Amino acid sequence: MINTGMGDAGTKSAQGLDTHKKIWAIGGGKGGVGKSMVTANISICMALMGYKVIAVDLDLGGANLHTCLGLPIPELTLSDYVSKKVTRFEDLLVKTPIPNLMIISGAQDEIGIANLKHMHKNKIINKLHEMNADYILFDLGAGTSFNTVDFFIAADKGILVSLPEPTSIENTYRFIKTVYYRRLKMLEGFLDIEPLINQAMNAKLSSANSSPSEMIRKVIEINPQMGMRLRQEIARFQPSLILNQVRSQADIDIGFSIQSVCRRYFGIEVDYLGYLDHDPAVWQSVKKRKPLLMEFPNSKLVHHFDRIVHRLLGVS
Repeated sequence: MINTGMGDAGTKSAQGLDTHKKIWAIGGGKGGVGKSMVTANISICMALMGYKVIAVDLDLGGANLHTCLGLPIPELTLSDYVSKKVTRFEDLLVKTPIPNLMIISGAQDEIGIANLKHMHKNKIINKLHEMNADYILFDLGAGTSFNTVDFFIAADKGILVSLPEPTSIENTYRFIKTVYYRRLKMLEGFLDIEPLINQAMNAKLSSANSSPSEMIRKVIEINPQMGMRLRQEIARFQPSLILNQVRSQADIDIGFSIQSVCRRYFGIEVDYLGYLDHDPAVWQSVKKRKPLLMEFPNSKLVHHFDRIVHRLLGVS
């Protein structure tokens, strides 16, 4: 069964003792790695602990988070708000069968919303900050579009989901690099050192002499003040990692390898939250349109999700 030992803490949070709303974004670059499944089940775990949770499907144009939560296609989605068919953002909230958990769905088939204007992104983020919730979870789309990257950066915590296979790992590194570069571009004075940063961003993972971490050292030599600003900004970028569909100890150890490469190449610390076993219960739950944790409460994955959520909350 799901460990709900944090129920008291969740209730206190819901009662307002911890008034800081936290936003977690689940991304990772490649499609099909299980981001929606992870978002849905982390949301369920949090809700069962007593926290008020809103799961937001930001896979704009290909939303399917509702399926992982056992819901039909919502009548109202973010595209209705962006197109002004809906004026009250609260009207997008849809109840789920799980107490304390609500969902906001992304668009199903409207191409326009997949290319949100900056003002629309800011408006959505501001409206979400006004929601009555303890935690808001973003289920991001695949790839490295500005939409996906900007929502990842806007979150308090960014969580990467990857598979222990070469294509997925490569896309995870590509996603990290894109977020890294996007964060630096937001800094004032970026243009003064853009050529140096571009050189570092185009360097291969095996190229230590022109890596992003080496780039910072060079910038400090040229412009100490800007170099320290870069270092501070990069220090704030501490993504978390979940490996999905692992089958062996070698698969599990890939998470530690990703940590090591990110530390050496990017100069950032990645928090390896844990792994999820390859389990037929996942596709069975999707086929039945039932939430995994509710349909298969005795699955080993329940223990894995419980452990990951406690790690995210900083509780042993």
